[in-house]
Amino acid sequence: MSISLAKGQRISLEKEGGGSLDYIEIGVNWGAIEKRGLFGGKKHVAVDLDASVGMFDAQGNLVDTVWFRQLKSKCGSIHHSGDDRTGDTGGDDGQDNEVIKINLNQVPGDVTTLALVLNSFSQQNFGDIPFAGIRIHNGKAGTGSEFAKFDVANDPTFSGKVSMIMGSVYRHNSSWKFRSIGAAIAEKDLKTSLAAFSRDYAN
Repeated sequence: MSISLAKGQRISLEKEGGGSLDYIEIGVNWGAIEKRGLFGGKKHVAVDLDASVGMFDAQGNLVDTVWFRQLKSKCGSIHHSGDDRTGDTGGDDGQDNEVIKINLNQVPGDVTTLALVLNSFSQQNFGDIPFAGIRIHNGKAGTGSEFAKFDVANDPTFSGKVSMIMGSVYRHNSSWKFRSIGAAIAEKDLKTSLAAFSRDYAN
């Protein structure tokens, strides 16, 4: 059964029968903006969000970044499915817009934290985006293997913010844990968003 996470919650990435997960896929989805048309109808405005992963060491230094311009980490442990430029129209369709594939066993030993960040390519603010969320899959995304999910409700405090720190995967002793964050931030690009994560959310 999938775990529905609240903001700030931390969970261990473990198999049902015990033991740490070796491989996960984190699916990111979001909704297109709905607006009224000229004659009272509705139209959807495409939303181009970019999901990215920053790989940090124990000192908070950025080791590598996986994003739409670098779809594979230099070590080969993380792969990105590619850029989605529209978002879901008509509500959550149950499919992930972008997927981050992580082989946890292959993450280099000096990397202690993986930061999951969303940036609005066209600077559309999160106050207008109807929903955004992530699904953590034990194995391949879309196969019924959903381990946990974290939905970010539309929040008035998101208004004017064009970036969001969704969560982090981090080492805890010899295993991995996930922390749900869901913080809309003022930073406008990936570089400054990852700097904000290192400053405010790395621990």
